[in-house]
Amino acid sequence: MSRIAPVFGRPGHVALIPYITVGYPSIEATLKVVPLLASSGCDMIELGIPFSDPLADGATIQQASFCALSNGVTPKLCLEVAKELSQKVDKPLVFMTYFNPVFSYGLEEFCSACANSGIDGLIIPDLTPDEGSQLEAISQKQNLDLVYLLAPTSTEKRIELAAERSRGFIYLVSVTGVTGARGNLPSGLDEFVARVRKIAILPLCVGFGISTMEQAKQVAQIADGVIVGSRAIQLMGTDNDLTSVASFVKDLRRTLDESRKSGR
Repeated sequence: MSRIAPVFGRPGHVALIPYITVGYPSIEATLKVVPLLASSGCDMIELGIPFSDPLADGATIQQASFCALSNGVTPKLCLEVAKELSQKVDKPLVFMTYFNPVFSYGLEEFCSACANSGIDGLIIPDLTPDEGSQLEAISQKQNLDLVYLLAPTSTEKRIELAAERSRGFIYLVSVTGVTGARGNLPSGLDEFVARVRKIAILPLCVGFGISTMEQAKQVAQIADGVIVGSRAIQLMGTDNDLTSVASFVKDLRRTLDESRKSGR
């Protein structure tokens, strides 16, 4: 069992999972912010490997990826950063990337390097469960959880496949669109989560478009985890000492805990 499963083992606890892009705005910022996030109440941290064609990402994370790539960040460097971070924090670390960088690195080589760097899981938005069997087998040998994504447009057949093949948790994309802060959550989100819940026994974490306390509270009523990316990236781009990011995560943690106490 990886370190991800215990995150969801506490009854009533809603997992808080922030996303950052490795190397944005600098490698130094990544090395500084992850321990801050870990000590501010998050349960797991997504480390984004920058990619030149991030089809699932909106403008904020696209810009962060462009900046990181301009800074010379590569998958190899991300692995080195993850290794250093895994020695500093006790939270599970998950890479979010695309299949092309993994394929280019070599599936066996990449998964082995992830395990050696303290990575606990992989999220690959453009890898579907009906095309992931090879990486599933390789990642499983390295005790890495391969997390699949589902969207509101996913068919029952796709939900059944993701429920059967995903490990750690299932990533539910809240919208039929890309990442990015939004004013409101989609009106059918609760029905979507309920539709997956009927089939899957794994924890369900919702991401894409969550940027406010009210939105996090809404998601906490229906899901097992809340994933927040673009808002954290925005704060990192405007706050050199990163205190606003830490405060944002602490407020999210407090909101989720209060939601639990109110009878989730």
